[in-house]
Amino acid sequence: MRAIDVMVRDVVTVRPDTDVADAIKLLAEHDVSALPVLDKEGNLVGVLSEADLIHRAEIGTEKYRPWWLEAVTGASTLAEEFAKSHGKKVGEVMTESVISVTEETPLSEVAALFERKRIKRVPVVEDGKLVGMVSRSNLIQALASGVGHIVQHDDTHRQIRFELLSRLKDQPWTGFGERNITVSDGVVHLWGLVGTESERKALLALAECVPGVVRVSDEMIPAY
Repeated sequence: MRAIDVMVRDVVTVRPDTDVADAIKLLAEHDVSALPVLDKEGNLVGVLSEADLIHRAEIGTEKYRPWWLEAVTGASTLAEEFAKSHGKKVGEVMTESVISVTEETPLSEVAALFERKRIKRVPVVEDGKLVGMVSRSNLIQALASGVGHIVQHDDTHRQIRFELLSRLKDQPWTGFGERNITVSDGVVHLWGLVGTESERKALLALAECVPGVVRVSDEMIPAY
């Protein structure tokens, strides 16, 4: 399996000139741990993560050092820490050295990145443009959908997933497109919370109508 098989395409993003306060609200509202930062042309230029916001002056968590230790700390390090704790714009706080993968990156490499770099999610980039995100939870969902057998993903399964995501975007009654969907052996696995029982039924009907779908595995939980 590769990144394209599990990645989420509808990604919440911010710009370098976005207010940090607004970005923090987005992190909380969408329950994500990081936001890709895109420039005016849509190029990925950074990532704003929870780690970038731990040491903030507003909550008194900025870094403090004894005077003697601060005296031997490099000026660039001190300046970077000040920007992260006091910056008002995302561009002043974000991490610029972005770790990313492509759509064709094997999930084994993605998992190794998570472990080696101690990160929770990674942007999927093609030609400098953001096309999706893969998180730890996406890997767990892929594992769950393949428990008991080896999951083989080919172009047909990818086309099924892409077609379903495209159809979901056209539906004004659901935001389920932001949640994860996996396809294995012609079976569509739907995960996550849905607003109502009616929405759950409609999503099942929508998935069943996609050409090539053999069966729909309902793993959704209605938030009655």
